[in-house]
Amino acid sequence: MRTTAIDHRRHDRLLGVALLWLAAGAALLATTLVPAHTALLGWAPLLWLLAAPLALLLILEPGLPRQLLALRHGRRRY
Repeated sequence: MRTTAIDHRRHDRLLGVALLWLAAGAALLATTLVPAHTALLGWAPLLWLLAAPLALLLILEPGLPRQLLALRHGRRRY
């Protein structure tokens, strides 16, 4: 079986692009420059501006949600 070498620079660039895409999409939707649903496109803007970069982030960093939840629970102090 052949092992694949991970190019960390490429991984980091893809991660940066996905985060930038997600931030730009969220900003466009929040400022209502692009509506989440249109009669012509349906829910496609919401899909391409939020769901697609989120899916890419989950593919690149599958443990990210668990890490974010651990950070959130670690900050709570009773």
